[in-house]
Amino acid sequence: MPATATALPDVLAGPLLRRMEPGRLVLWLVASRALRLQLWLRPDDQAPQLHALDDHCRQLPLGRHAVLHLIDLPLQQPLPQDVRIAYDLQIVEDGGTRGLADWAPHLLYAGAGHADFVLRSRLDHLLHGSCRKPHHHATDGLLCADRLLADQTQASQRPALLLMSGDQVYVDDVAGPMLCAIHQLIARLGLFDETLEGAVVEDSQALYADPVGYYRRAELLPALKSNQTLRDKFFGGVEKPIFTSANADNHLVTFAEMIAMYLLVWSPVPWTLIEEDQPPLDALRQQRYAAERACVDAFRRQLGQVARVFAHLPTLMIFDDHDVTDDWNLSARWEQTAYGHPFSKRIIGNALLAYLLCQGWGNNPDVFEQPLQAFAELLKQRQNNHLQAEMQDSLIDQLLHFERWDYVLPTTPALLVLDTRTRRWRSEGHLSKPSGLMDWEALCDFQQALLDHPACIIVSPAPMFGVKLIEGIQKLFTYAGHPLLVDAENWMAHRGAASVMLNIFRHSRTPRDFVILSGDVHYSFVYRVSIRHKRASPTIWQITSSGIKNEFPPRLLDWFDRLNRWLYAPWSPLNWLTKRRRMRVTPLIPDRSRSGERLWNGAGLGQVFFDEQGRPTAILQLNADGSQPVAFVAEREERQPREIAARS
Repeated sequence: MPATATALPDVLAGPLLRRMEPGRLVLWLVASRALRLQLWLRPDDQAPQLHALDDHCRQLPLGRHAVLHLIDLPLQQPLPQDVRIAYDLQIVEDGGTRGLADWAPHLLYAGAGHADFVLRSRLDHLLHGSCRKPHHHATDGLLCADRLLADQTQASQRPALLLMSGDQVYVDDVAGPMLCAIHQLIARLGLFDETLEGAVVEDSQALYADPVGYYRRAELLPALKSNQTLRDKFFGGVEKPIFTSANADNHLVTFAEMIAMYLLVWSPVPWTLIEEDQPPLDALRQQRYAAERACVDAFRRQLGQVARVFAHLPTLMIFDDHDVTDDWNLSARWEQTAYGHPFSKRIIGNALLAYLLCQGWGNNPDVFEQPLQAFAELLKQRQNNHLQAEMQDSLIDQLLHFERWDYVLPTTPALLVLDTRTRRWRSEGHLSKPSGLMDWEALCDFQQALLDHPACIIVSPAPMFGVKLIEGIQKLFTYAGHPLLVDAENWMAHRGAASVMLNIFRHSRTPRDFVILSGDVHYSFVYRVSIRHKRASPTIWQITSSGIKNEFPPRLLDWFDRLNRWLYAPWSPLNWLTKRRRMRVTPLIPDRSRSGERLWNGAGLGQVFFDEQGRPTAILQLNADGSQPVAFVAEREERQPREIAARS
């Protein structure tokens, strides 16, 4: 049964461990009220430490009964590395303190008295993945991380980081039962309302009560000729015959909807506050709702284990399109359409604001002081639980021009996380053609960050070196004037961006070893890339893991895989028609492939081990269904189980 108004749990979601360093700990938490907190730490074989967080915890209300806690604790004495550090986030009250075991026992592993984390001195072991769609039928790939953490006994076995490379939430593709839960949670927590300019409803409460709120959100736009393009390209969704269908008919709109979505996909606690109350639907939509409910229920049952991962493993993130909206900034024409209407601009801005608060801040807190101050001012000026519209729009304008979503970690090897969404190289002469994923200035910044590093790990949401056949299909649809139909977003789609990116790899002062971690495409693969006819060529490893909870249509992927091997074999002249003809691309093969397939289709997480020079020593795909991990190998040969077990 849902909790009563006087029995809300103190903590709704979290803690999530974010950017964790020996001299600085960053954690994220949402509570039902402003909490006084303290952090208890006990490194192995050392005395416990107790840190008051009063001056290191920024509290931002999100509703009457929801307060965001952004914890950023500097440490005068750095913590030790490569050892377990037990911790407890304690709520301080007049009668004493209550720790995780009291208010979140689901976050502790069996037999453990406390949660813990490890600060690794090297990035020698990483987990990575993207595309976590709650109502997809696949098992949640984050359970792979939970199983891994539960089985590990030594600090040296702990992954250094979990990297989530895009589509952590799908605000543009929401199941009916999830939207129902979102609306109930908004009411339960009193999340803030807002006015909606350019829609047929006046404000957020009218939206939640309107029958078009479920599966018919395209009807929120007035039926004007000037709105038809917006309805088709942005809000109504696009049927994609080659890849997957984009279902935008439940697209989230308000800031409150976005925040509720994050709470419901990262924590089991908010689900205990609501009861499903199916909205009125016609017979056809009732069938769809029932089918989606089975997937959402399965997703919900796994959230305790997912929250446990976030409480034990430092996690860094970067957005891709579904965190904001499908095909976000695909082309200059798309931008004109979406940002030229107040309603669609508000939707994008609300998603970006929610990303800032729930994902972006924890990656690099130092760069977000100005937008956080603007958000705090917006909160101060609210009236009757409504955000002030002009101030909200002003904050959205600030976020749309913000250029520091990317970040670099001073680790060994260096870690560079790229923003491939907001600083795009627009095709000004052909507004409907796909933009380059990064513009010239952003690529120059990227090159400067690479200079003189012996090795580096790059996180690019979209693979830099993708499947040639699929990129060719995307190019054909672009020439036909329909890039939206096939998600025509890849590094090779824009001549200028592709040329600069490939030249960066050829620069004499860039690293000798690159590892590129990517997602986005809903299948997994590994390429080893070198430069033809160059003695001191760097080695580039394109490692793609996707999705965490999403998959490519299996039969279609089998055909693409087979045709790609035939049409782009090493001897094929078609290779000379590609932009990377000067690069030698060698696929690694999944050791469980039946007939030499290069692509692996299955929800899960990527796992990569590195040597002291920053080169991959083992590349695995952990499968969400619990089956044996897949190793990507240079030749079709059986793995040595004992070697893999030792690495794991």
